[in-house]
Amino acid sequence: MDFDSAVKAINKLLAEIQPHAFNSSWIQRYAPHIYRFFQKNIRRENGGIDWDRITRALDRKFQRQWITSRHNGTKLYRSETEVNIILHKYDDKLYSFLTPADKDNDSIRDIISIALVRIAQKGNVTARQEIIKLVRFTIDEWIEYNPRISRWEGYEYLLQKSIEDCIRRYRYSGSFMGYLFKTLEYAGRGLRPIVVHSLDDSPYPGGRKRIDTIAQNPETGDLLIYGRNI
Repeated sequence: MDFDSAVKAINKLLAEIQPHAFNSSWIQRYAPHIYRFFQKNIRRENGGIDWDRITRALDRKFQRQWITSRHNGTKLYRSETEVNIILHKYDDKLYSFLTPADKDNDSIRDIISIALVRIAQKGNVTARQEIIKLVRFTIDEWIEYNPRISRWEGYEYLLQKSIEDCIRRYRYSGSFMGYLFKTLEYAGRGLRPIVVHSLDDSPYPGGRKRIDTIAQNPETGDLLIYGRNI
C-alpha cells in the first residue's frame, strides 16, 4: 500500500457509507489497516499522524466533512525547538510567502502555514508569532495589489487580531491561506479606507504645504497645527 492507494480507498469508503461527518476515529473503526498505514508512514514533523496532508488529498466533497479535535483551555507555552523543526525542513521554501501567488507557491505556503498553525493551536506561542510574521509578508502583497484586501491598509491592530482569530478558529483541513484571505475579504468590507496625506501636499491657498502649517510649541515641545496641539 502507498499513500495514493490509501487515499483512494478512503474516498471509496466514504462514498459507500456516506457519513455526515468523519474523523480519525471513524477511519480507525472502518479502515483499521489504512489507519495503521497512516500511523506508521504519514507523520507530522513534531509527531502524530499528519491528518492535514491526508484530508487535503481526499476528494473535495469529503474534505469539508472532516472534523478536527478542539483544543479548549489550552495551556500556553514557548518552544523554539518545535518551530525550528518545521522551519529547517522548509528552509528553502519560505520564499513562497514573499512571492506572487501561483499553484506551487499556494501549495507550499499551505503546507508550512498549517504545520505552524497546528502547533500554535496546541498552545505554542512561538509558533503563533512565527506564522503571523510569515503570513504578514503575503498579506502585505494582498493589500498592495488586491482590491478585495486593500481596505486593511492602516488597520494594524485589527489585522493582527484577525490573523490570531484565524489561527485559533481554523479547523477545516483545506487551505489555511485561502481561509485567511476569505476572512479578511469579508471582514474588510466594513472598513473605511484610511487616507494618508503627505506633508509635502499643497492643499492650502498660495501653494502652502502641510509641513508649513506645523510648528513646535517652544514651552511644551508639543506639535501644533495652526496653533492647536496635536
